[in-house]
Amino acid sequence: MSNDMMRVLFVCLGNICRSPSAQGVFEARLAERGLQEQFVVDSAGTGGYHTGEPPDKRATSEAHKRGYDLSRQRARAVRDSDFNEFDLILAMDNSNLQNLLARAPEVTHPKIQLFMSVAPQLPQEVPDPYFGGDDGFEQVLDMLETAADALLDRQVSR
Repeated sequence: MSNDMMRVLFVCLGNICRSPSAQGVFEARLAERGLQEQFVVDSAGTGGYHTGEPPDKRATSEAHKRGYDLSRQRARAVRDSDFNEFDLILAMDNSNLQNLLARAPEVTHPKIQLFMSVAPQLPQEVPDPYFGGDDGFEQVLDMLETAADALLDRQVSR
């Protein structure tokens, strides 16, 4: 793996809904732009509740409807090494952001931020759709698509 690759980690609580969806959307956007060789993308959870499990069936189904493939992903918890290995660590909400900042070495704090901070026109927290209906997963994908495009536009213009 080349050192000039941009390494991006998406983080939610359990790594079965929002962060794997963000990973899937971002990977698809990279492929559309022919940039997949320039990025390493992963996702993780601040909690290890679902380690080894595939993404939530509803997340997978809604993502599939839009052409995103989450089938190869498996949930994992954030590792201490992630704070040094990734260039950007993007939390889905303030609770996960605070958990990451509390755990991370202070020198890595600048790379940890809310994913939605790149899309200031939208709510800054991606709501957790886990306990709701399918429409929550659709709303999450709408937000993630906008933020993924904004993040790519920002990274490519650098």
